[in-house]
Amino acid sequence: MSRPTNRPVSSPSGDSPVGNCSGDSPGAIPASDSPVGVPRDYRLLVPREWFRIDLTQDRWRAQLKTFVDHQAEGRHVSAELTRNVWTTLRNTAEAGRSRGALEFFLLATFQDGSLPVSLLVSSMPLGKTPADPWKYAAWLEMHRPEASARDQISVIDLPAGPAVRVLDATTLNVHVCMPGGAGYLTLSFSAPVMGMIGPMERLCDAIAGSLGWVT
Repeated sequence: MSRPTNRPVSSPSGDSPVGNCSGDSPGAIPASDSPVGVPRDYRLLVPREWFRIDLTQDRWRAQLKTFVDHQAEGRHVSAELTRNVWTTLRNTAEAGRSRGALEFFLLATFQDGSLPVSLLVSSMPLGKTPADPWKYAAWLEMHRPEASARDQISVIDLPAGPAVRVLDATTLNVHVCMPGGAGYLTLSFSAPVMGMIGPMERLCDAIAGSLGWVT
């Protein structure tokens, strides 16, 4: 049912106390220069029906257009809706690439051609981001003044390491500490139509839980 996906972790352009992901190198780590303990790649199990776009390759726009066209094919989908979906997904991918996005996964959940469920995988160097996940969670709390009552920010312990989990009505962001202090690998899930509840939330948590490192 699932397939592994491997990408370099460097950028292309229960809440119990857990570890600290701080280290000596705050930036993206070139594979040939990686300090001991910093992973070269990651593995993630994503269901086969999710369409994968490699954002590190120049052909990503063509891949995205293929998905959008296929989603509209054979359905009574207006040209305007198709353009809006294309524009929204393209802008999401472009903004993600500017912040170290590596992969974009898309899942069509409705027959009306509306926005799909998505997963954006990004490598985020530490920079000004707190290395300690508890401090990072507190920093996020401070920078979400308009958060709703459903919003939840917590620190969890995944098989891949400590992570900051941020849940709201339509999104789930999981910021996983990379070993060796390389920063965070961020899994950004979005379910704009159906919402991040029930089976969809559990599926996204399961995908995040499958994350593993290649050293």
